[in-house]
Amino acid sequence: MNAASRLPEKSRSGPGRGGPVPGRRLRLVLAALVLVAAVAVAAVALGGGGSADRSATASRSGSPSAAPPADPALLALARRDADDPYAVGKPDAPVVLIEYSDFQCPYCGRFARETKPALLRDYVEAGVLRIEWRHFPVFGAESEQAARASWAAGRQGRFWQFHDTVYGKPRERNKGDFAEKELLAMAEEAGVEDLDRFRADMASDAADEAVARDVEEGYALGVSSTPAFLVNGRPVLGAQPTDVFAEAIEAAEAAEAAEAAGADRAQGGGDE
Repeated sequence: MNAASRLPEKSRSGPGRGGPVPGRRLRLVLAALVLVAAVAVAAVALGGGGSADRSATASRSGSPSAAPPADPALLALARRDADDPYAVGKPDAPVVLIEYSDFQCPYCGRFARETKPALLRDYVEAGVLRIEWRHFPVFGAESEQAARASWAAGRQGRFWQFHDTVYGKPRERNKGDFAEKELLAMAEEAGVEDLDRFRADMASDAADEAVARDVEEGYALGVSSTPAFLVNGRPVLGAQPTDVFAEAIEAAEAAEAAEAAGADRAQGGGDE
């Protein structure tokens, strides 16, 4: 972060500051999972046959194998708050995708424009997936300002509209595109009604605290670049093709179904 940063330094994050995240152990778990994820992504990339161009719907027509159990501490990061304006999807959806993103990140914008609409259509609307946003500004003061502005938009129930407005087109990084005047214009375009309240919320200590909470959670995990995702606790790094997300979601859904079936069998055996 630059000198104008209003967020805590990375070195201040860790156990005891960002909630119940066991930082060192969790970073080790995440590192191991990242290695597995990298192998999986490489396999997809080498598979050929135009698989990256298939739709998420086509992916759902297959029979995905269940993913191995995720670390419980990673699963516990899903907040599942029904009143969370920075989440979309049923709180009890079997799969939660947590997204750590920066509004100045071009690859985050690519995910928002190219992949998220398919996930909303094929998984969120079907009740399978919930997406939870985490503010993770990494490109300096304008990124932080944009994060606080998005939080302020969420206070008036317009976070996702603001999100779509910001990511609606590529913007230059740290060249004034996220100055207060520009953010107010984006908020107005996104349908934020009370711009005076928006401006006050954006400058508030509560905005700083909300953004810092998400940043510390990400740093405790070892997140260092954006976008980064957890799909039921399993990492997907970068703006991967839609099929990579579809396969991760379906594997997580299959794992949840297998776990539920196992619990039902155990319950049935205990009742005999």
